[in-house]
Amino acid sequence: MKNREIAAIFSEMAEILEIRGDNPFKIRAYRKAALNLESLSRPVEELDDAELREIPGIGEELAAKIVEYCTTGKVHAHEKLKGEVPEGVLDLLAVPGLGPRTAKLLQDKLHISSLEKLEEAARDHKLAGLPGIQKKTEENILKGIATVKGGQERRPLGHVLPLAQELIRELKKRAKVERIELAGSLRRWKETVKDIDIVATSPSAAKVMEVFVSLPEVTQVLMQGPTRSSVVLRDGIHVDLRVVEKESFGAALAYLTGSKSHNIRLRDMAVRKGLKINEYGIFREKNDKRLGGEDEEDVYRLLGLPFVPPELREDLGEVEAAIKGKLPKLIEENDIRGDLHVHSRWSDGAHSLDELVNAARSRGLSYIAVTDHSQGLGIARGLSVERLMEQKREVAAMNARLKGFRILHGTEMDIKSDGTLDFPDEALQELDIVIASIHSGFKQPTEKIMKRLEAAMKHPCVSIIAHPTGRLLGERDPYDVDMEELLRMAKKTGTALEINAYPQRLDLNDTYARRAGELGVPLVISTDTHTLSQFETLTYAISVARRAWLEKRHVLNTLELDGLLDCLKRWGGEGKSKGKRK
Repeated sequence: MKNREIAAIFSEMAEILEIRGDNPFKIRAYRKAALNLESLSRPVEELDDAELREIPGIGEELAAKIVEYCTTGKVHAHEKLKGEVPEGVLDLLAVPGLGPRTAKLLQDKLHISSLEKLEEAARDHKLAGLPGIQKKTEENILKGIATVKGGQERRPLGHVLPLAQELIRELKKRAKVERIELAGSLRRWKETVKDIDIVATSPSAAKVMEVFVSLPEVTQVLMQGPTRSSVVLRDGIHVDLRVVEKESFGAALAYLTGSKSHNIRLRDMAVRKGLKINEYGIFREKNDKRLGGEDEEDVYRLLGLPFVPPELREDLGEVEAAIKGKLPKLIEENDIRGDLHVHSRWSDGAHSLDELVNAARSRGLSYIAVTDHSQGLGIARGLSVERLMEQKREVAAMNARLKGFRILHGTEMDIKSDGTLDFPDEALQELDIVIASIHSGFKQPTEKIMKRLEAAMKHPCVSIIAHPTGRLLGERDPYDVDMEELLRMAKKTGTALEINAYPQRLDLNDTYARRAGELGVPLVISTDTHTLSQFETLTYAISVARRAWLEKRHVLNTLELDGLLDCLKRWGGEGKSKGKRK
């Protein structure tokens, strides 16, 4: 928990520094440290000073602040910074999509320092006309304020899931639980989550409840009962815990996993079969005889259905597919053979090529593509053509030593705002793989965005479009991309689209990934790793793919290396101009 708390403090410090117009390198350092702390697998309070400084982005100064927080519960520099911005300005940052620069703009131009003043200005149309703010922006701000005020804000999956998993670990450690699982939208791996649902069995339900409401993360107890309790955590997330009888666990898990519309479909089927399904079990309607419920599979078996994976339970055709015996064989994490989007210390990654190879191997991968940023992305230390060729020589030397593993040499090339690409053809032809992506000009109209993407997809050397909509969950909306047209172009040019595993991206989302699968558009699943721990985020992209009904056959990097390279050499497609690689 302290990892996330300190990460939140460093993120807020970065936001305040940005509002003040401080040193951008210092701002970036705090953000990088926050990101790495969030993905750290060990609790910071268990690390000594030397171990803290081994965390990428954590130097002597930040390590001291971490120790200070673990010792006192506060960071003096953070408290001092908070006193240097008008009271209420930080509240503006709770509005989805409203970042530090906009908060500073609103403070400087309109002296807005509270949600109330912001709402009043938006309703009076005083915001439109400020740099970067249009009428639609005003509307989105009002929606965001309503969300915050109503306590209805949905949090990104990547924020809530680690928190929920930590709660389960704590309950297992502190109380006698026999079976315990997450339920609700978390178990369906929805990209945003409103609250946390947990189902458990225990010989001492009352004791479990005592432990639950007394956890250090709990700030408010909404309700405590013998078998059900609800609490609020420090960051405002509601958590509901139910302890059920052993024979009801599967039925309760199915019922509380939902979705609501999926459950309604199952209950309707049950009624037609003379059955009754609820959170206590599956019963024969006429005499209330229990037929099952200890295991979740009982629910589907007694309805004459195969087990429906939680990710599919959205009433989007899964019941019909189950009836016909046509549920997909969903992709699994161990189907992935390699990661095609990895950053090293050559650009803005935190690790050497050796470290990346060892980490990837330890996860059972047999290849990675090192795709450091291109020269135009100075903020990420993008590689010049000369440095790219120097890196190529290092990769070749390493590959000569490696056995049973291969590094593909590539780049994440910027698609510039004017539609041109960031490396000349002569450089691209030297690479094994080229990823193209948009990192600027997010507010351009659809026509310009699509022309940029089209230019990249038609290029003979471009294999993949990374994070195709550019969104950051809770921070930045997608740019104005025509997704149906993008999918059509990808199909025509044979260009793969990425499902990016970074928890704040999850881009493509499940809806578009499913559509891509239906159209036969090639897909890849990549981590966009910048630190070693981010290899673990592959799970998030797999969840998107599973929600998208994708099978192993839909995803290129489930192929062994030879098969992948064969696919990458097929530059054809009628819409891809012809070209050769050396």
